[in-house]
Amino acid sequence: MDNFRRPQRVKENNEFVFGIRAVIEAVKAGRDIETIYQQRGLGGELFLELKALLKDTLIPLNSVPIEKLNRMSQKNHQGVIAVISPITYQNIEDIVPAVFEKGEVPLILVLDSVTDVRNMGAIARTAACVGVHAIVVPLKNAAQINADAIKTSAGALFSIPICRHANLHKTCLFLQDSGLQIVACTEKTSDLIYTPDYTMPTAIVMGSEDEGISNDLLRVADHLAKIPMAGKIESLNVSVSAGVILYEAVRQRTTAI
Repeated sequence: MDNFRRPQRVKENNEFVFGIRAVIEAVKAGRDIETIYQQRGLGGELFLELKALLKDTLIPLNSVPIEKLNRMSQKNHQGVIAVISPITYQNIEDIVPAVFEKGEVPLILVLDSVTDVRNMGAIARTAACVGVHAIVVPLKNAAQINADAIKTSAGALFSIPICRHANLHKTCLFLQDSGLQIVACTEKTSDLIYTPDYTMPTAIVMGSEDEGISNDLLRVADHLAKIPMAGKIESLNVSVSAGVILYEAVRQRTTAI
């Protein structure tokens, strides 16, 4: 029970690091940082040092009005606030070989610009239930892993690897080179989600509700697959869509056993 309570305390509080020097030291120390907010127009040698340090990391740096920083904290933030992540991001390059070594068939979920934290949490909960080996998100235009996301996931975000990568196109190419097929869930096709063979090593790509999957990911995909729609509403919530296609993969894999 103690192991369960500790994450609960973490997820209820956003932990911040204030001030440029403090954030620099947090980055150097390898703290798990969700994102860094900088005051718009901020300059100076110390800030340039921080920017140079971030070039070798996968930590987003967001320029925002000072009013946003002041709302986050009344402390002397010096124009920079880092949000500490409750999870440790992992690398998909490490996970895929490990899955193969265990004799399992990889099932990876790639989220392209899914920015709503509750959708992220709901998707993670479903992914954990069906045995997805990892969720891949972009460095930018991705939902923050915060208290709302973790609560919606029912704690699943603590148990499933989340991988953050700067270029999803290159990530998908890596997955293909590793033997995975890319299945993009999109309405821009006549093929239904039942067409692909999910018993193969597979990465399923889901896009945002407003813009869908980006064209560069659609072009690299091995299969385009859509969810059949019969009613007057033409689209599903992305978390529901993810559940539908993931359970088709589970159905095929269970039947094949």
